[in-house]
Amino acid sequence: MASTPISISQLKKSYRGKRGKKVEALRDLSLDIVPGEVFGFLGPNGAGKSTTIKILLGLIRPDSGDARLFGVSAADPQARKRVGFLPENPAFYDFLTAGEYLGFVGKSFGMSSAAIRTESDRVLKLFDLTVAAKRPIRGYSKGMVQRLGIAQTLLHNPDLYILDEPMSGLDPIGRALVKDVILELKRQGKTVFFSTHVTADAERVCDRIGVIIGGVFQEERVVGELLREGVDGYFCRVRGLSAELMHSLDGVSCGDGVCELFVSREGYDNFAADLLKNGGSFDLIEPRRRDIESYFLELVRNVGDNRCA
Repeated sequence: MASTPISISQLKKSYRGKRGKKVEALRDLSLDIVPGEVFGFLGPNGAGKSTTIKILLGLIRPDSGDARLFGVSAADPQARKRVGFLPENPAFYDFLTAGEYLGFVGKSFGMSSAAIRTESDRVLKLFDLTVAAKRPIRGYSKGMVQRLGIAQTLLHNPDLYILDEPMSGLDPIGRALVKDVILELKRQGKTVFFSTHVTADAERVCDRIGVIIGGVFQEERVVGELLREGVDGYFCRVRGLSAELMHSLDGVSCGDGVCELFVSREGYDNFAADLLKNGGSFDLIEPRRRDIESYFLELVRNVGDNRCA
């Protein structure tokens, strides 16, 4: 479908590794990314994430299968007109300044000189690079190069962003900034597809995640549903806990009229009803959940166990 930002069907890709051994980087990968969503492509190092992205950008060809961007074959240069791309290890003409490099990017996408100036100023300011804009890139830190790499993806206002490990090399402030930028792109109706092996990044910004391990796509999940399913109970801070109710529970800690305890998911409704019926109240209810990291590690372990069986 022409409206589908990314459509992948039965992709296969293999390489010749050490001593000529065949390495299957991708095996029958199929995946569709819908307009306006943020999709996190998760997997351990060497799982096939970067290979997939290189195929989507026409940098390498698959052995078989099909990859399309907005209905256009990924092998066709026209497919990349509506795409902003960040490679895993961005490398620029480091004798250029950031401003000069953005000018080169803008001209590559057919932007006018006025638009290049306006948009360059905007993205440099957004990523805190304005002061360094006239310095050669060779003098930039790794984090500054990474921020410039993300800045250039925004320059021509594309509809689809394909980002390979976008938080790599960033300090906590830079990571937070990139997450905020991704969420803003989502609010604008843009589509973001990014790879990562850092699950906390995906948990905050993604609508869906997909996990690839050893070149095999394992499954995809809606993040909100996954987190809701992972709740196993609630940490509660309450007042007015009756002696009878207190004695029926384990691990209750009380002081200054406030009690703290953990209530299982199954027992929470009855506990809350009894507490409120006897005049008690809640100061805090905090779900304890299995996060995406736990889900991801469990999936990786299960795949590894099945391979060894």
